[in-house]
Amino acid sequence: MSVQFATARSTGFRLSALALAIAVSIPVAAQAQQPEVVDVIGQAAQLEQALDDQRRANTIKSVVHADAIGQMPDDNAAEALQRIPGISVERDQGEGRFVRVRGLGSDLNSVTINGTLVPAPEDDRRAVAMDVLPSELIQSLSVVKTLTPDMDANSLGGTIEVESLSAFDHDGLFYSLSAEGSHDDNTGKNSPKLSGAFSNRFSIGDGIDNFGVAAALSWQEREFGSDNVETGGAWDFDDGDRLGKLEQRRYDITRERTGFGLNLDYRPDEHSEIWLRSLYSRFKDDEVRQSMVTKFADPQLAGELSDAEVSRKLKARTDTQEVKSFVFGGKRQLGDWGVNAQAGYSEAGEKNPGGIASAAFEGDFADVGYGGMRKPQLQAGQNIYDPSNFSLAEVEWEKHRTTDTEKNIKLDLTRDFYLNSMPSRLAFGGKLSRRQKDNDLDVWIYEDFDTLGFSAEQLNMPGFTRGTTDYGLGRFGPAISDNAVKDLISGLNRDEFYDEQESRINDFTIEEDINAAYVMNTLDIDDLRIIAGLRYEGTRMKAQGTGLDENGFFANNTSKKYDHWLPGLHGIYQLNDKTQIRAAWTNSVVRPTFGQLFPGFVLDDDEAEFGNPNLKPLESANFDLGIEHYMGRAGAISAFVFYKDIKNFVYTADIAGTGAYTDFSEAITSVNGDSAKVYGLELAYSQKFSWLPAPWNGLLLNANGTFTRSDADIEQFDPDLGSMRSRSISLPGQSDITGNLTLGWENDRTSLRLSANYKSDYLHEVGSVLDKRYDYTVDDQLFVDFSASYFLRENLQVFFEAQNLTDESYYVYTGKRRYNSQYEEYGPSYKIGLTLNHF
Repeated sequence: MSVQFATARSTGFRLSALALAIAVSIPVAAQAQQPEVVDVIGQAAQLEQALDDQRRANTIKSVVHADAIGQMPDDNAAEALQRIPGISVERDQGEGRFVRVRGLGSDLNSVTINGTLVPAPEDDRRAVAMDVLPSELIQSLSVVKTLTPDMDANSLGGTIEVESLSAFDHDGLFYSLSAEGSHDDNTGKNSPKLSGAFSNRFSIGDGIDNFGVAAALSWQEREFGSDNVETGGAWDFDDGDRLGKLEQRRYDITRERTGFGLNLDYRPDEHSEIWLRSLYSRFKDDEVRQSMVTKFADPQLAGELSDAEVSRKLKARTDTQEVKSFVFGGKRQLGDWGVNAQAGYSEAGEKNPGGIASAAFEGDFADVGYGGMRKPQLQAGQNIYDPSNFSLAEVEWEKHRTTDTEKNIKLDLTRDFYLNSMPSRLAFGGKLSRRQKDNDLDVWIYEDFDTLGFSAEQLNMPGFTRGTTDYGLGRFGPAISDNAVKDLISGLNRDEFYDEQESRINDFTIEEDINAAYVMNTLDIDDLRIIAGLRYEGTRMKAQGTGLDENGFFANNTSKKYDHWLPGLHGIYQLNDKTQIRAAWTNSVVRPTFGQLFPGFVLDDDEAEFGNPNLKPLESANFDLGIEHYMGRAGAISAFVFYKDIKNFVYTADIAGTGAYTDFSEAITSVNGDSAKVYGLELAYSQKFSWLPAPWNGLLLNANGTFTRSDADIEQFDPDLGSMRSRSISLPGQSDITGNLTLGWENDRTSLRLSANYKSDYLHEVGSVLDKRYDYTVDDQLFVDFSASYFLRENLQVFFEAQNLTDESYYVYTGKRRYNSQYEEYGPSYKIGLTLNHF
């Protein structure tokens, strides 16, 4: 009595027309009907398939699909996601990296690959850098915004689901090979990229095409750079707008990405399936950062001149991030019963085998100042650009390794039955997951070189230079040679310079064991589908680190357990065959980041800065209500409202003057806030204008906007009042407005797309709980991209892309927009390439 759930009832959320690939082609004037190729590939086909998935889903979600030739619409997973409703991207060096959902910070989301959680390579974060995943390895991306009880509850904004290529995504033999070259406008450098994907089905035993093999490979080496000027928020607002420090930076980076995936599928009969999914991705950065730090004798106004200490600094090291994921599973339908079992192993890590964290050459100068506030310019004489006025003061050498592993096993059972003639499905199951984050840092600090037998001439900067720094925001001067610095310290006994404090305090292990179980029932009552259930998650956390006080080093170990019962209720009502209403009440729990839980600390007299392994997890009750209407090819319109009631959100505060830190002048740590509210509206529209006369019948439009507000109260002890003082803030990382607009056009040979992505400013970090003038805010950003492709032959395509056409910068300000904290610009980039395919 296996129940078949009606597609119309199952229709899932098309929450928005994933503003992703829509744009495209030169129609043939006499043709009223689109050529057949458009039904197979192109922006409209991508969007149509994504909308179909969203419509049938039991959850509110947005989807991005690869097209028939295996191409995602953007270079990496983060940039592919950024065009769907409610999604914005945190960029690093101009590339999309971390994903924020509904304006909420990226650490409040989770990422899965083929159903298993992806850990984070960075030592302090939970957020997964999505640019580690090349788009060639991905078949589809989904952002689930309302969780059902059978899903992990560890996301507040949404769960990002990555599905890699399967041989059953195509009929028979499929392959796609691409080669491209890109140009970075900032550096003037050109970079190569190669990628390919393959899949085919084979017959095993008595079956026909029942065994599938799919593989994908991607390699890219990209040279790029950026120019930066920042104050770090070193403003003194109590005596006019005075600045204490100014830093200029130049980044030159060679980034190499390598990705590989191999997937095996076996379907012995129509009721059974076994699969093995594997994915490996490596992200390697060779980074050289030249900087000049000016510390004024006293904070001063723009245009004033005074004495200053100037440091010319170098950072030169190689960081490699790796993500590995393996999933083995199977499912079987036994009459009315269904069984689905899966085991997963994921590992993410970051490794620096040893490099220059900082090499500083110092000098003292008179008559130094600055002009401007958003992009402050250094004002100084010629002597500050003469390397002979600087001497080597310190070299910091660093070796670092972070490993984050997640192992899990889960079992899901379903039972189809009728309840008073109404189709129903009972689902229940459980999951065991074991996660461990290890961080190992070793630091060597070389200083006091004059006591080591080096002469003043040997330490003078001219012997360490290699030309002039290419800096686009003003004058900079000579560049420091990393090889010269390495040669100097290579002859020293490194054991004598080992920094035990920095090395031991930053080492930690955090274990997180989660046992989960759920029960859920789906019931169809005519045109209404109801999904109700309950999830249990029991968490055990252990943190092991090292503390340092006046008595020396000591072990700082913390262990805690907590339980959560998380009910959920979803409703989907089919108004007609094209329109449906969705409503959901869900509950989620998000653990603090590893940086916030960090167990190491140093008590230095009356000052301290440390993590807080005793933090409570964030708990949120979430409410969603919306309507979606589907119309024609790649056409949909939707509107959703949402509300989140959050407890125990986390922020940074100075707890000096309270509890055990009553006699401290400063004690910076992470603390739990009481409650926060998030509410918003999502609107989305997409359409292919097929009914228009040629050439306008190739037009596509995709637009969406998300309007979000949040309110949270933070508090801190005020020594002047002798009591606690509070104020209201927006949640860190939350933009009030995110929006996308994509205009496309396509026919059987040509595809064009012009897209814009916008996010409003957001609170980056609370600088001072007691004084909002020192808060750090990221300014709004608008990125405009253009892409075009043309089929030279049926299986040969040429493509062109231009990114960041408006040369958008990254700007963080302190308090008010005119006060710089960080300004960085990257310039546009361009690429051109060829794709050969068979499908």
